[in-house]
Amino acid sequence: MISSMTGFGGASTEDGGRHLSVEVRSLNSRYYKGQVRTPEGLQSLEAEIESRLARRLTRGSVTVTVRCVDHSAAAAASLNPAAIQRYIEQFRALPAFAEAHTGIDIGSMLSLPGVIIDDTAEVLTDAVRPAVMRLLDEAIGRLVAMRRREGEMLRNDLHSHCRRIAEHLTVVTEHVPQMIAQYQAKLRLRVEALLDGSSASLRDEDLLREVALFADRSDVAEEVARLQGHLAQFRERIDGTDEEPVGRTLDFIAQEMLREANTIGSKCLDVEVSRRIVEIKSAIDRIKEQVQNVE
Repeated sequence: MISSMTGFGGASTEDGGRHLSVEVRSLNSRYYKGQVRTPEGLQSLEAEIESRLARRLTRGSVTVTVRCVDHSAAAAASLNPAAIQRYIEQFRALPAFAEAHTGIDIGSMLSLPGVIIDDTAEVLTDAVRPAVMRLLDEAIGRLVAMRRREGEMLRNDLHSHCRRIAEHLTVVTEHVPQMIAQYQAKLRLRVEALLDGSSASLRDEDLLREVALFADRSDVAEEVARLQGHLAQFRERIDGTDEEPVGRTLDFIAQEMLREANTIGSKCLDVEVSRRIVEIKSAIDRIKEQVQNVE
């Protein structure tokens, strides 16, 4: 089953007075590239988040955004009573401070080293980690589901282009014998017109030899067979049920299809064949555009 590389998944919850949300966005990319954005205090979770992401997704530019709004009492930092008491004692021991009867500004004191014990990040990480990982799994699951839905639409579109190629290729196969017969008839008329009034005559073996050379130059049976084989392989890949990414394989097959179409066009200069090859190449170009979206 093919999947698109574009998609979105999100999940959120309330946990212990905290609002947590995780969003996962995916865009087209030749390779896998993950980016994790976390709020201050949760940066230590980034490595684990990226590891989980890489296990589920194999291609695309993926961005994970984690948000946390903490309304709980745990959001407050802890104070260091011993450090505060020591600062107060040192202030009161200063002669200038005692003579001026100056009060102690609490706000200024909070900026002094050691007054605030900054352990909120570690406490927050331990508290929200299980919920964040659960939300991450939910968001990735929704992203994968969306990518598969879009992949189904891509599959239908790719099949329509494959049918278009097959139809035009059938016309090319049927037209080549007619083209050779038409060449033989036109060549006979042209030579007879040139020989009109002269003593020379057209020998059938000479005509057949020239027609045989033309038929050999215009023989596209091998190219048609290879293009049909590539087309069958392409359809098999997009209808596959395994979980392996096939985007790069499809792109390679499309390039091979275009190579064979170009060869057929260069060997058969018939107007009808050329028109059909233009249609085939147009369909292949659409396929090449679409497979850039396939994981």
